[in-house]
Amino acid sequence: MMPSLYTGVTAMNSNQMKIDVISNNIANANTIGYKYQTVSFSDVLNQEIHGASAPQDDIGGVNPMQVGLGVGVASVSTVTTMGSLQYTGNPTDLAISGDGYFVVHSPGGEYNFTRAGNFGVDASGNLVTAEGYQVCGWQDVEDQADGTYVFDTTGDPEPINIFESGGESNRTIPPNATTEANISGNLNSSATQKGDAMNDIGTAITDGETPDYVMPMTVVDSLGAVHEVDVEYYMCYSETSSGTTETSYYWRAVGEDGNPITDSVTGDASEGYVKFDSEGNLIEGDSDYPTSTTIPISPGGGAAPLEIDMDFSSLTMYGSESNVLPTHVDGNTAGELTDFSVDSNGVIMGVYSNGQQKPIGVLCIANFSNPSGLEKSGHNIYQATQNSGSFDGGNPPGVGGAGIIGVGTLEMSNVDLSREYSELIVAQRGFQASSSIISTVDELLQDLINLKR
Repeated sequence: MMPSLYTGVTAMNSNQMKIDVISNNIANANTIGYKYQTVSFSDVLNQEIHGASAPQDDIGGVNPMQVGLGVGVASVSTVTTMGSLQYTGNPTDLAISGDGYFVVHSPGGEYNFTRAGNFGVDASGNLVTAEGYQVCGWQDVEDQADGTYVFDTTGDPEPINIFESGGESNRTIPPNATTEANISGNLNSSATQKGDAMNDIGTAITDGETPDYVMPMTVVDSLGAVHEVDVEYYMCYSETSSGTTETSYYWRAVGEDGNPITDSVTGDASEGYVKFDSEGNLIEGDSDYPTSTTIPISPGGGAAPLEIDMDFSSLTMYGSESNVLPTHVDGNTAGELTDFSVDSNGVIMGVYSNGQQKPIGVLCIANFSNPSGLEKSGHNIYQATQNSGSFDGGNPPGVGGAGIIGVGTLEMSNVDLSREYSELIVAQRGFQASSSIISTVDELLQDLINLKR
């Protein structure tokens, strides 16, 4: 009878552990990024009464006779299925849609991992978890010839700092001088003609002609100072050759002082002509009517001279009102970091007061061959183990099997309460039945003791 007593004890202990695990799952039903656990049982030692025997000529074989000695917990496994995503609208709340874990630095400088993306920025600019673990990625960025950028992700991921990257401050962005301006829009074909020949136009303007259209344009010098330039347009003349009518517009650039802009070295005015065919399309390829030119400006104030490449190739001349605008003028003033954003590829972009953006870093996502083998260490943090697979340096989101980033969302717990309550009932009944074993054996022992009386 004593083995039965201890069998009941093992059953109670096993079911109690299952109840503990279920209770923890239910308690973490609203924990960000929590992964629920399951318990598996297995039988333990078996007492062999006699072994098996093989069939003989005149007698059949006999199966082994064994009596089990209880039950034990075979495993407590973590189920790593993805939880539902909840929108928060907070730009520093991030969720991994797919496989992988955010890489974070523990206070001891070791790599740890989490699915909880409720991040924030501390006073020093570090991107951190709610418990202060530093979120890791890469911040070495290389500008490409085509204006794009590439992060160097070959090195070990390091803690991301919003205020500084690559030894340079991200709090401000330096000014860039204007170098090009693309002009597009329509010049009115019904404007009053200002001259009968190309060479007459200068005299006509000197005589006080009013421009048919004035296009304002803002440019920036090398020190970040802003300057206003007006580009005046005058319908010049029309000519018909071989049955084809061609019409030209004269343009000139005027500075902030109201005077035409001239080259400080040659004294040449910043002016030119554009010519249109009878369909209102710009005629290209004529050296006397170039569709692109360079305007030299001397901004003064210690700034370097500007040379702005003007592109008129998108102009038209139709019978509607003139609406010419600079559709693209590069250059920017100095700016201060006002905010940052994260995209689905994990790229962190600084947003500046001058409207510019600058890549600051990219997040690192770790993948494991056996994520269920990770060890929970509290605070939504996991550590790699011998059975999870080693951390190989990680990848940016969306690369090498890593999931992409959901911005302004958080991954909720994958606990299914209906399942947990059902399992809780099963475990409770198992515990109740196990306690009945002990009470039954106790009664039998009491009867055995009473035999003496």
